[in-house]
Amino acid sequence: MPRGLPTLLLLAACLGLAGCGSLSKASVTVKGTTTISKGQELVDLKKALDEGAISPRDYEKVRAIILDRKS
Repeated sequence: MPRGLPTLLLLAACLGLAGCGSLSKASVTVKGTTTISKGQELVDLKKALDEGAISPRDYEKVRAIILDRKS
């Protein structure tokens, strides 16, 4: 391995990680409403489960909340 390569790799890793975070306190304000049907929410939730974005336990919790909610 070339002599400067470990240092270069370390520097690249540090620079990559530095871009992942921020010390600023971002604020988001959402105005207005969006109407999404229960059916679409359930489809999106199932897709998240199938893609591994959520656990089966979380899927069941959120699914129950969606189904119990008034229209």
